[in-house]
Amino acid sequence: MYSLLLAIIYVAFVSLGLPDSLIGAGWPVMHRDLDVPVAFAGIVTMIIAGGTILSSLASERVTRRFGAGLVTAVSVGLTAAALVGFSVSDSFWMLCLWAIPFGLGAGAVDAALNNYVALHYAARHMNWLHSFWGLGASISPFIMSYVLTAELGWSSAYLIVGVIQAALTFVLLVSLPLWGKVNPRIPDDHAAEAEPSGKGGLHVPLAGALRIPGVVSILIAFFAYCALETTVILWASTWLVTDRGVTPATAAAFASLFLLGITAGRFLAGFLADRLGDRRLIRGGFATVGLGVVMLALPVQTDALALAGLVLAGLGCAPIYPAIIHSTPVNFGRRNSQAIIGIQMAAAYTGSTFAPPLFGALSAWAGMWVFPLFLGVLVVLGLLMSERLNRLVARRGRVGQPAP
Repeated sequence: MYSLLLAIIYVAFVSLGLPDSLIGAGWPVMHRDLDVPVAFAGIVTMIIAGGTILSSLASERVTRRFGAGLVTAVSVGLTAAALVGFSVSDSFWMLCLWAIPFGLGAGAVDAALNNYVALHYAARHMNWLHSFWGLGASISPFIMSYVLTAELGWSSAYLIVGVIQAALTFVLLVSLPLWGKVNPRIPDDHAAEAEPSGKGGLHVPLAGALRIPGVVSILIAFFAYCALETTVILWASTWLVTDRGVTPATAAAFASLFLLGITAGRFLAGFLADRLGDRRLIRGGFATVGLGVVMLALPVQTDALALAGLVLAGLGCAPIYPAIIHSTPVNFGRRNSQAIIGIQMAAAYTGSTFAPPLFGALSAWAGMWVFPLFLGVLVVLGLLMSERLNRLVARRGRVGQPAP
């Protein structure tokens, strides 16, 4: 049961990564076919982000009522329907309409699936699963490239990924009996604890979750990490070209290596996760990213140091996201984990959505040279807030208090 469901979840993470980079890969062609400006991509992604944030915040109540397995299956089905809707959209307003169920499905499945894995599987699997998500996100641009090269049209890429998601929905529905048969990795910490599938139990209100000591700290840390990651993904190439004078081709290659560093780093972190523990992975990850940012900022003539710093930053980023999620049940208790992970997802999407345009506005005013400084502030903020949570958890342990 354990291994079979885990294999299904691995496939699910690959499939969940597939849609995330489709819009970026296809938009140069899509905006011409839809007869809209290039900048309108931001409207679509903002709609998706808004739906994702809303469904993440609602995930705790929904998952407690219906269970993680059913929520995951329905949410993947919702994204499948949205992707098929994208494939038949011949106007921009239709694209915006289908972006709503896409965002709602993505947020709910992200929160439900991450919490289930945090409750039932070891830290190594959380890292490897997120590495598989990166694999899926890396595959979809190749799907878009193939259909465009074959002159099948960008809509074919959405249809292909939509069919894959629909097939996964069927597999998830068939696997529903397995979700309640996998024992949790940590014991119940409340009499009214949810059953292993995540169904039932007492609802944890948003306001109540935010009042738990340490929750605000980890939300800020998660916001800072996701803000940093997406800012690098969007702006690293531009900074390398405009501030360092690197050729566009070299800059693009090393910007992609940042993403590959995250994917490979999560795979490698999986072998060390159980031995080091989540806290050391988070601390070491932020410290490694900080070193990479320092290498970016050093005023040296050679570009090799900056390029190596970008790769190092990607490797440092790798374990932070999975470790924050995986440590949530231990830090705050199983009863609270679904609610807090849902809020964490909302904080993550908020950082991912607003930090890159914020840096864009800042760089337009002050200059692109502020790129390493902007990243440095986010690294320090994330590290300080995660360490503050560690001190709170350690203090609670010393006085013998159970998890909230």
